[in-house]
Amino acid sequence: MATDQRAKADTLSLRQRLLSSSCRLFFPEDPVKIVRGQGQYLYDEQGGEYIDCINNVAHVGHCHPLVVQAAHEQNQVLNTNSRYLHDNIVDYAQRLSETLPEKLCVFYFLNSGSEANDLALRLARQYTGHQDVVVLDHAYHGHLSSLIDISPYKFRYLDGQKEWVHVAPLPDTYRGPYREDHPNPAVAYANEVKRVVSNAQEKGRKIAAFFVESLPSVGGQIIPPAGYFSQVAEHIHRAGGVFVADEIQVGFGRVGKHFWAFQLQGEDFVPDIVTMGKSIGNGHPIACVATTQAVSRAFEATGVEYFNTFGGSPVSCAVGLAVLDVLEKERLQAHATCVGSFLMELLRQQKAKHPIIGDVRGVGLFIGVDLVQDEATRMPATQEADYVVTRLKENYILLSADGPGRNILKFKPPMCFSLDNAQLVVTKLDAILTDMEEKVRSCETLRLQRCSVKHPPEETHPTQILY
Repeated sequence: MATDQRAKADTLSLRQRLLSSSCRLFFPEDPVKIVRGQGQYLYDEQGGEYIDCINNVAHVGHCHPLVVQAAHEQNQVLNTNSRYLHDNIVDYAQRLSETLPEKLCVFYFLNSGSEANDLALRLARQYTGHQDVVVLDHAYHGHLSSLIDISPYKFRYLDGQKEWVHVAPLPDTYRGPYREDHPNPAVAYANEVKRVVSNAQEKGRKIAAFFVESLPSVGGQIIPPAGYFSQVAEHIHRAGGVFVADEIQVGFGRVGKHFWAFQLQGEDFVPDIVTMGKSIGNGHPIACVATTQAVSRAFEATGVEYFNTFGGSPVSCAVGLAVLDVLEKERLQAHATCVGSFLMELLRQQKAKHPIIGDVRGVGLFIGVDLVQDEATRMPATQEADYVVTRLKENYILLSADGPGRNILKFKPPMCFSLDNAQLVVTKLDAILTDMEEKVRSCETLRLQRCSVKHPPEETHPTQILY
């Protein structure tokens, strides 16, 4: 590791000159220069220690020594492509198979979640002989052209919706058309998918797949109502399509109760294809597609070889095995349940205290805090969320905001995130929200004073006073 660090300003200047401005940074107004990571902590060039609440890629913790050791030891022996017989790839496939329902028994290894979802799309089309895809509103499934096309989160700002893409409402029981007071939101939202499929079929379209993040992330940390997937799968299978569960953001024990987030939908539900990425390699570029024998055989029947130069390499599989070992040895799935439940309870206490918190939702270490301008209308508090994230960064806590209104505080930290971390983060959040409220009250007092001396009131958004 280099001992001499370039000055932050010089690094920023070089980045602005050499990299595209579309490759954006967190906190663009005042970026953090990170030079080291350990566990749930990141360190800047001055030695400042930040609690990382963002990084679901460093799943078992930044630079976990057992994962680093596994990569290093295998790199010293062999790292080549998967056309040679090697123990690591079959051992890894076997270990993954033990975590999944029995029928998901064929594995393809790749380098990124985008590659995994692109292959899932190819598998679905080959198996069904159909072309069209149903996705959820605000979904994001990757950066390849094929996946931008099925990601409303992106395509609405680019070329728009293709005729072979069909968008169903996000199953959001806080903001969507069927909310927490609906008697059966799972069926209601599934019927929306049925309606979308029917409309497509009336136009002569044929459905190849329904793609869904098992817990929609950029859509706003959404927890689909139990039973929704099973109902949707019935409609999709009836139309001749397959169900693809995208576990890239939320797999590998993050939800605590289960190893895979799709299992929250019940033991009887099994997707036809599961895609994995991000957390699978703790920062090493690994991804995987798991599917059934039937889907795989249809793909094989083309006679076209599937080959991925780096996918399933000895080093990648050694890293993947090490991540599974750490998850087991450190009981991180149970840890996610414990710490996640504690964090949810602390955040619910803040909801009772601060009207700006409209909803707290999540499971395990996948949690969203929905900030609102008004409890009744649930208008997204976009500016306020950005302000909170910036203030937290000043307090050495890294968090992000997302969702359609960019007003959802997203918690998806490394799985070693602790009870003490949760307590500290919420304490800081409480202080920031309290300070915001006091400033807004001061602003309102000033406005009333102006009115009392017959000055016309000024329209002032609360965040104008905060900045």
